[in-house]
Amino acid sequence: MEDDTPRVLSIQSTVVSGYVGNKVAVFPLQLHGFETSIINSVQLSNHTAYEYVKGQVLGAREIAELCEGLKLNQIDNFNFIITGYMGSKSFIEKVAEAILQMKKEHPDTEYLCDPVMGDNGKMYVPEELLPVYRDTLLPLADITVPNQFEAELLTGIKINNLNDTLSAIDMMHSWGIKTVVMSSSTLGKDRNTLVCVGSNCTEKGIERYKIEFPFINATFVGTGDLFAALMLIWLYKDKNLKLALEKTVSALQYVVKKTVAYAEKHKSPEKEKVSFALMELKLIQSKNVLENPEIVFHAESID
Repeated sequence: MEDDTPRVLSIQSTVVSGYVGNKVAVFPLQLHGFETSIINSVQLSNHTAYEYVKGQVLGAREIAELCEGLKLNQIDNFNFIITGYMGSKSFIEKVAEAILQMKKEHPDTEYLCDPVMGDNGKMYVPEELLPVYRDTLLPLADITVPNQFEAELLTGIKINNLNDTLSAIDMMHSWGIKTVVMSSSTLGKDRNTLVCVGSNCTEKGIERYKIEFPFINATFVGTGDLFAALMLIWLYKDKNLKLALEKTVSALQYVVKKTVAYAEKHKSPEKEKVSFALMELKLIQSKNVLENPEIVFHAESID
C-alpha cells in the first residue's frame, strides 16, 4: 500500500453505553494511527451482564452485503483484520469467506482472531461455533489470542501447567498460526497471580515468553477485546513479541486498576455490590497510558 497509515478492519460487537467489542478496540487503534473500519456483529444498548439488554444482531446476509460493497468499490485492501465476538455459525462462515477473499487479493493482510467463546469454564456462545472457529476461521489467522478456557476448547487439551500450555500453543502453530498468545491463565504461583504466555514462529525458530500479573477480584467486561487490540498495535509497531506482551499487560492492568478505583470511590454505601455501570472500563481516562505505557510487568523467556 502506498500510504504508510495502517488500515484495519475490526469485526466485533458494539454497545451504545459502555465499553466492549469495537467500543473498546477502536479507540486505542485510532490513537495509534490506524485507519479503522468497523463492522458491528451486534449492536446492543449495553453489555449482556446488565439486567436489561436491547438491540440488534447482524446476520449472514448483512455481513455479506457489507463485504460485497467494500469489494465492488475496491476498498477492501486492509493491512489487518481483527475479529472478536460473533454470535452465529452462519455469520462466522461468511466472515471467513470474506477474509479468505481479502487475503487472496491482498496476500500481505494479517488477520488477528480473538476466538471469543467463553471464560472461567463457561461458554457464552452456542457450542456449534467451536468447530467453525477451529476448522474454518483459525486456519486463516496469523495471530490468535485465546484465554485459557478458549485454548482448551479449541485444542482439546486440558491446561494444568506450562507444558500443557505449550502443547496447546504448538497445536495452534500447526494450524499455520504464526503468533499465539494465551491472554490469561490460572497458572500463576498462587491464586492471586495470572499468567499470559506468548509464542511466535520466526525464521530462527520459536520464541516464547510468559508474563505474570496480579489477579484482581472483580468482574470486568471488554478486557479481552482491549488485550487483542493492544497486542495488534504493539506487534505492528515494535515487531517484538516480548515488548508487545509487556506493553499490553502493563497498559491493561493500569486500565482495570483505574476502573476499580473509580468504582470504589463512587459506589453506593447502601449497596453491597458495585453496579455494572461503575465497572465500565475507564478507557478514555487512560488515554496517555494507552498511547505510551510504562512497562511495569516484565516478560520472561521460556526455554
